[in-house]
Amino acid sequence: MNEELPTLIGLLNLPNLPGLSRHDTLFVEHTWVAMLAVIVVLLITAINMKKIPGLFQNAIELIVGFLESFIEKIIGPNGNIFFPLVATVFFFIIFANYLGLVPGFMAPTGSINTTAAWAILIFLTYNAAGIIKHGFSYVKQFLGPIWWLAPIMFPMEILSHLIRPVSLGMRLYANMLAGETIIGLLFFSVCMVGAPVIWMLWESLITCWFQGFVFSMLTMVYLGGAVGAADHGPSPKHA
Repeated sequence: MNEELPTLIGLLNLPNLPGLSRHDTLFVEHTWVAMLAVIVVLLITAINMKKIPGLFQNAIELIVGFLESFIEKIIGPNGNIFFPLVATVFFFIIFANYLGLVPGFMAPTGSINTTAAWAILIFLTYNAAGIIKHGFSYVKQFLGPIWWLAPIMFPMEILSHLIRPVSLGMRLYANMLAGETIIGLLFFSVCMVGAPVIWMLWESLITCWFQGFVFSMLTMVYLGGAVGAADHGPSPKHA
């Protein structure tokens, strides 16, 4: 959503946050809205847990079970220690994405600052997890499968890992920005005929969920690679 398009929060004329423009302040404020929505929804679900769950509780339990299953398969049997991070990433990004489809609101993930912050957090977390588990042996994953390839593989692997947060943040940002921009153009331009808008809204309903899934899935893949990094070093028979 562009700065020219009014939002409900923007109409309140709240003061800008220190050091931020009005546009950036709106993204931060909508980020708070998304975080609050996640907290409220999950708290209500937890407080109203029933032995015979209703439709909403079933949906939440299905998502939680879905994430736990993937975490165990990708990271390993001890991967559930990362469940709070993966679940937070998943639920926040989905709520933030869908917030942009609500009239009068904007998606926080339509700002590179939001997606970059998440990408950097994931980058630091999976590397920290690898170092904590393997110590200095964590470096082995950067050396390649054969010891004499290490001088070539090391800079390539380092570059590959540095690119990860860039691609992770840019992918989510570009998809959400493009979706909001296209919907906005179709809705406010003279080309509006109804059907394209309805189609884009329907596609966005799927894209919002899919982007949250992809981001959390890549988070699990990076964590799985880090905690299992000791197995990717040079083979002892070649050392």
